[in-house]
Amino acid sequence: MYKILLADDEGIVIDSLKMIIQKNYGDQCEIESAKTGRSVIEMVEVFRPDIIFMDIQMPGINGIDAMREIRQTNPQVVFIVVSAYDKFDYARDALNLGALDYINKPFDRRTILDVLARAMGELDQEKKIRSRSLEIREKMETVQPLIENGFIYSILFQDNFAEETENYKNLLDIKSGYGFMEVVEFGSEEEGKKLTNAVGTGIRLQKQYMNIRETIREFQDCVTGSMMGNKIMLFVPADNDRSDYNFRTDRIEKCRAMVDRLQGRFEAEVRVGIGRIKPIEKMADSYREALEALSVAPSRVAHAEDLPVGCSYDSDYPIDIENELFDGVGKGNMELVAEKSEQFFNWMEDNYPDQIMDVRLKVLEFVLLAEKKAYESGGQTYHFTSRTDYLPAIMAFQDFSDLRHWFTVHMIQAARDVATKKDETSDDLISRVRNRIALEYQGEISLDLISREENVSAYYLSRLFKEETGENFMEYLTGIRINKAKELMNNTSRPMKEICVSVGYTDPNYFSRIFKKTTGMTPTEYREVNQK
Repeated sequence: MYKILLADDEGIVIDSLKMIIQKNYGDQCEIESAKTGRSVIEMVEVFRPDIIFMDIQMPGINGIDAMREIRQTNPQVVFIVVSAYDKFDYARDALNLGALDYINKPFDRRTILDVLARAMGELDQEKKIRSRSLEIREKMETVQPLIENGFIYSILFQDNFAEETENYKNLLDIKSGYGFMEVVEFGSEEEGKKLTNAVGTGIRLQKQYMNIRETIREFQDCVTGSMMGNKIMLFVPADNDRSDYNFRTDRIEKCRAMVDRLQGRFEAEVRVGIGRIKPIEKMADSYREALEALSVAPSRVAHAEDLPVGCSYDSDYPIDIENELFDGVGKGNMELVAEKSEQFFNWMEDNYPDQIMDVRLKVLEFVLLAEKKAYESGGQTYHFTSRTDYLPAIMAFQDFSDLRHWFTVHMIQAARDVATKKDETSDDLISRVRNRIALEYQGEISLDLISREENVSAYYLSRLFKEETGENFMEYLTGIRINKAKELMNNTSRPMKEICVSVGYTDPNYFSRIFKKTTGMTPTEYREVNQK
């Protein structure tokens, strides 16, 4: 159904247009008319037309001015200008206002039908675009929670998450590299620093998750995780790593207002814990602080910076360098560890030149923590007496030069141990698999069988094998078998069926297909070519 408004001060023109439209489109069109500029504007507000045939010269407000007024509230309407005045200025103004066409009176039936068909085509196309846009929005509304939950999972629970998290940030249009975590907790009643009936409340509210999510977003510009038990995790982006008093106060007030709204709408007690602002790669720390804030404070909204939660540092302490240093150890990045060890030691030497005992203690603390990371990475055996000489060694150093060297060497060694053990573990595993294939290629050998005997998942072994060899397990096994078959064809006169079985294939037809796929020739063709 198309709504058409005929705006002209001549009744005969309105009647002519109405007759043409009704005769050709019948019930497809609903038609109204107006004879003055003011009545056109008023009629548009009530009738909401799709198409307006607009006369230029009408009593009172002229057609051009009426079009300007209507455009402000009805930008989608299609104007068709009809005028007895063939003046350039009128046509220019009409077209500048988005008129589809400028028709001179007197007009004929064909002209009206042609321009009306074009107007209806534009409207249909616009409706399709709007419909497609709505479909996309509906799909995004469905997909968005999944993307946001994936982002939350990525920043909290995965170690090597950089590339994956960057992809999520692009999808969610997150520009900042900083943020903080909030934990929204639901329960039946407050009991000290806890909410009772966490399980029951969580189960009851699961079906209300989308409504809870929308309520949260009324107060928070955040990424919202799924409901885990009776808790929802939120990531709030921040412009930098600083949280001043005003920022913290504003955040607490927003959370208090959110808590009031959630409690009123969902008939549950609600508390919120807020962690400190940190780089995105440290969101797990902010999340732990938010949880600790909930466990320490009895209030409905608890901010980690107001409580004895986490660790605070002197304003000039290089916590960023410390974090990068230990990240480097954990990843086995010896170059990064060497660089950050130097930077941290420079800071100690510059700021505490007369306090070598404090520097010794910090050096020992860092080396022990780094070696603990190396032990925890696997592949090494801890010996209780392996560091007997550490304390005497650092106490013997009387200047910063020797202490710096000892510190840097041991930090780099911890990173090397992490990298070496990871590589050795992978290399040893793939070496054993290759040996198994070389020895057992004639029999029933499979990725599942080997992964079970090595006590690793088939998925992990498959990925590691491809990374180390450049081929997947079956491609590598097939290559070994086909090469062995070639050797037998070149060096013996054994029958093809016997060769087929001796390299691990029980079906000669299947062997022939695999051989041709690998070499481009059938086994018989290969033997003939190589015997000439």
